[in-house]
Amino acid sequence: MKRIMPNYAYGPGPRARCFWGPSTLPDDHMPPASGTIRTQFAVIGAGYTGLNAALHLAQAGHAVTLFDAESPGWGASARNGGFCCLGGAALPFKAIAKRYGQQGLQDWCASEVAAIKQVQDFLTRTGTDAETHSNGETILAHTPASMRELRAEQAELETNFGVDTTLIEAEDLAAQGMHGRFHGALTLPIGFGLNPRKYADGLSRACLAAGVTIHAQSPVKSVKRDGDGFTLQTPKATVRADKVIFATNGYSSEDVPDWMRARYMPMQSNVLVTRPLSPEEIRAGWSSDQMAYTHQTFLNYFRLMPNGQFLFGMRGGLGSSAKVDTALHRRTRERFEAVFPDWAHVETPYGWNGILAFSAKLAPYVGPVPELPGAFVGFAYHGNGVAMGSYAGALLADLAQGKDPERPYPALIRDVPKRFPLGRFRRMLIAPAYAYASMTGK
Repeated sequence: MKRIMPNYAYGPGPRARCFWGPSTLPDDHMPPASGTIRTQFAVIGAGYTGLNAALHLAQAGHAVTLFDAESPGWGASARNGGFCCLGGAALPFKAIAKRYGQQGLQDWCASEVAAIKQVQDFLTRTGTDAETHSNGETILAHTPASMRELRAEQAELETNFGVDTTLIEAEDLAAQGMHGRFHGALTLPIGFGLNPRKYADGLSRACLAAGVTIHAQSPVKSVKRDGDGFTLQTPKATVRADKVIFATNGYSSEDVPDWMRARYMPMQSNVLVTRPLSPEEIRAGWSSDQMAYTHQTFLNYFRLMPNGQFLFGMRGGLGSSAKVDTALHRRTRERFEAVFPDWAHVETPYGWNGILAFSAKLAPYVGPVPELPGAFVGFAYHGNGVAMGSYAGALLADLAQGKDPERPYPALIRDVPKRFPLGRFRRMLIAPAYAYASMTGK
């Protein structure tokens, strides 16, 4: 496996102080792969995409074996901020419509809504308590200019998603429990917050109940097309599979498969969580049940969780080491205090980061691996993988079975992404954008 970030990024360091904790599934339910294994479908990566793909395939009556280098949810799936929300691409509506037409834009928006519904339906159907809250999400204007942009975007959002939104003026934010340094907001009634670990564990339990074999501590080192199927190698097992699904997103490697080389851009997202807040502290800072994010490129995202602790996140970070993590936590903490000055005294004992992925086309890819018949891949959710990563898994299950998906499958995510320039050094392309965002606040 050839990964492009420092080895530290793929080890225990970045998640050592993660609030969500490790998987609650017993280890004996997920033994490392060993010996010779035969399966119809091999799924690589036990995050939201891989778990959903495996679950849908098993429920259709197929033999499915799921492999993860660590354990289910170990990567970004149980390290994120728990926003089950609209998103998945980093393209404005106009760019999508220009490239794919108005129908292509409508199809994409329909898939965003369907992705959230898929997660909600799973939680309801299985009785998984993922500590959900929030009636949609609120976009906060961090500058007067961004509030003007929200006003201009309101009608477009309502048209494309078929909902009524609520514009909140700056002077009305406090009455909504939204204290902080903001200049207004816009609320969309789609999406909710959840505990990402409980969702990942719920998916894992559903997979096991459906007959999926899960192998933790089983990194797939190579995948080769062999006759009418595939041969996979893990440290202690040789696997024969009819079809393969790759679902490793930001934790992908350049050579599993070779086609992935330079087609994904791993980026870090940093999160902190406060100690439990007192009722007085909550009233002074943020008492709203709404999950929220700021209207800027390198956004902040935050929510008051049902247990009275506050989660705050931001993007950023080119390196990965213990020293870099300390600096990232300090920068995230500084941003937290700048946004919520009344909480400058509040301790944040939890702080961690995880890896998300972008593509060169600034949208997910979900489909077959070109030139590798029988292999499929889903990746690049642009920091919104709770819903869209889950949705990609269900799409991949349909495609791997040779079925035309009944759910929306927009042209935006069917288009094969090109490679980034600079090969394994491509993360340096992010540096100018980080510098610009830091200087301008955009």
